Amino acid sequence: MRKIDTLLSEYGESHQNETNKAIHWICVPLIYFSVIGLLSAIPSGIVQGIMGEGNPYANWATVLMIFALAYYVTLSITLSVGMMLFGAFCLFVAQVIAGSAIPLWAASLGIFVAAWIGQFYGHKIEGKKPSFLKDLQFLLIGPAWLMHFVYKKIGIPY
Repeated sequence: MRKIDTLLSEYGESHQNETNKAIHWICVPLIYFSVIGLLSAIPSGIVQGIMGEGNPYANWATVLMIFALAYYVTLSITLSVGMMLFGAFCLFVAQVIAGSAIPLWAASLGIFVAAWIGQFYGHKIEGKKPSFLKDLQFLLIGPAWLMHFVYKKIGIPY
């Protein structure tokens, strides 16, 4: 069995309850986005010096995404493409919020807190602890777990 199949299966063991799954479909993408938003809001003089002054995507979120994508590539090239596209979408939305009247850090922090409350409520319903409490890599497997369902639905092997 491939490592990605093992990780997705192990993650799925604590996500059997339909209500918990539904909560995860909402909260996992929101948490992913909120982390990108929070990292995008950190002043990034060093990153901009490397990636180009004035580039709105030259920020710590982009740096973290590069490392996350490297991890996803080791698990599945096709899943990493989906995660890259979703990450790029999150970066874009963060830039839209940053250009609005709402501070990006405040919006991202509010989303982060609300989504984690939802996650823990879902696991209370499930009756099982979140997978990341056992192994931190499951913080990255959660979004890939959802993406693999999208891939299955549209017929893309992962």
